[in-house]
Amino acid sequence: MNVGGEAPDFTLKDGEGNDWTLSDHRGRTVVLLFYPGDNTPVCTAQLCSVRDHWSEYQATGAEVVGISTDSVQSHKGFAEKNQLPLRLLSDADRKVSEMYDMRSWLPGRSARGVVVIDKSGKIAYHKVQALSLFKPADSDVLAAIRKADGDK
Repeated sequence: MNVGGEAPDFTLKDGEGNDWTLSDHRGRTVVLLFYPGDNTPVCTAQLCSVRDHWSEYQATGAEVVGISTDSVQSHKGFAEKNQLPLRLLSDADRKVSEMYDMRSWLPGRSARGVVVIDKSGKIAYHKVQALSLFKPADSDVLAAIRKADGDK
């Protein structure tokens, strides 16, 4: 997965069972937040931190989605329980995780990582957390979004 390369297109189901397709969001910066699983301590902290900084994410105009290998039903319950404002996508067969080089050492899971795709559909930022016990800093993700948008 090379920064500057074309982002592979995909369609996944969200927590409501609706299709979400990356190419439908061309013309807008998109953030893919990969995480190993719903209702785990670090993943819950990560997504609740995004929730707590949601106004900052919204101010960028980016489409921000979470992706894990959990089911649509799991995502729905996890989002409701934690009042998460972002859409959670189910990558149950790990195809999108593999497509974006988010392979985990945890069987059946995605790695923890962030991909920012610019408005033209190119990868602007790609980072896999070397140790999935630590969540990405919101400030780093927000800076990557701003950089993808050409802001300093």
